[in-house]
Amino acid sequence: MTIIKAIRGTRDILPTEVGYWQQVEKTARQIFSQACYQEIRTPIFEQTTLFERGIGTNTDVVGKEMYTFLDKGDRSLTLRPEGTAGVVRALIEHNLYSSGGVQRLWYTGPMFRYERPQAGRQRQFHQIGLELIGTSDPRGDVEAIAIATDLLRNLGLVNLHLAINSVGTGEDRLLYRQALIDYLTPYQQELDPDSQVRLLNNPLRILDSKDPKTQEIAQNAPKIIDYLSQPSREHFERVQQLLTDLGISYQLNHCLVRGLDYYTHTAFEIQSQDLGAQATVCGGGRYDGLVKELGGPETPAVGWAIGLERLIILLQQKSAVSIVQPDFYLVSRGHEAEAKALILAQKLRYLGLTVELDLSGSTFAKQFKRASRQGAIACLVLGDTEAETDTIQLKWLKTQTQETLTIAELLAKIPDLNKQLAANK
Repeated sequence: MTIIKAIRGTRDILPTEVGYWQQVEKTARQIFSQACYQEIRTPIFEQTTLFERGIGTNTDVVGKEMYTFLDKGDRSLTLRPEGTAGVVRALIEHNLYSSGGVQRLWYTGPMFRYERPQAGRQRQFHQIGLELIGTSDPRGDVEAIAIATDLLRNLGLVNLHLAINSVGTGEDRLLYRQALIDYLTPYQQELDPDSQVRLLNNPLRILDSKDPKTQEIAQNAPKIIDYLSQPSREHFERVQQLLTDLGISYQLNHCLVRGLDYYTHTAFEIQSQDLGAQATVCGGGRYDGLVKELGGPETPAVGWAIGLERLIILLQQKSAVSIVQPDFYLVSRGHEAEAKALILAQKLRYLGLTVELDLSGSTFAKQFKRASRQGAIACLVLGDTEAETDTIQLKWLKTQTQETLTIAELLAKIPDLNKQLAANK
């Protein structure tokens, strides 16, 4: 019989790896909570028009990468390729902005893009993202960047650098767009095929090309910062000053435009020197026109997303994450002993201990070997004799010391056992 395997571009997150994911999620929740961000959960599929209007029909995401299908009602639906559009749709639909002030939101979950699978880049991938909605203040840009920086630092990551740029307003980009077309047109035949197509319909995306020859040409292209209006320039200068004030180092990257059409003003990426070609861990920026574009009131906003697969690669390179190790491994053999072991395991778990109950029914020797493989600190042993006398054998695996206790004595000395467990870890 043919073995059914996971679909290309998807992967299983196995128990040996899940600890890294849990570490990221736990750290992120703590960082977000301290900054008063609240979690929001949106559906994994939406109306296709949400992404066409929100992301832009001239982007690679909409033009090439979306998983779009007709449901049984002949409605065009799309598995979400990113998180921001869905969050903004929810904001508008539920009038979250009606109370005034800013909305501080975060999300996590799977996203879907039809891309060539490679290390840290899958067709089903996962993101943690943050959205700060309702302020045009440059402090909002810097708060978002600072929280991303705090999260990565708290996870112990090093060799990271922040790249920033300003893509200005729509009016700024119109002026820059023509200057960029004028510069690139003489090089049209030297550009990669995708960039040749983009030259007229989305020339700014050429700056984001990964093709070496196109990158070489783009290095001498006009810089968008020279086409910014005075307010846009002042906004970007304020962002840079505030980053400096916070001690967050950065580099200006005049080719950084990000891949989605909704960005305005600040665009940024946090990259790792340890990831090779796919170096970006976190990317984001300001998107002051998106809420209005999707039917809401004119509302400025800024946000970012972290790709979890790439982040996990970095954590795995850095250190091992400990798997769940039992405090006690409960060994039992015999009909009555096995029944009592089950009851005892549940009692100990209720008292806050980590207990693995062996269900194999195999010999004591084999059960002890499994206890060692699982990294248990101690074994609790129930056989026929113990079942008859309501006692248990407590064996510390590190020292191989052993004592006999009644079940009542064992339960009564849990505080002392916790100290011994800590000492034997």
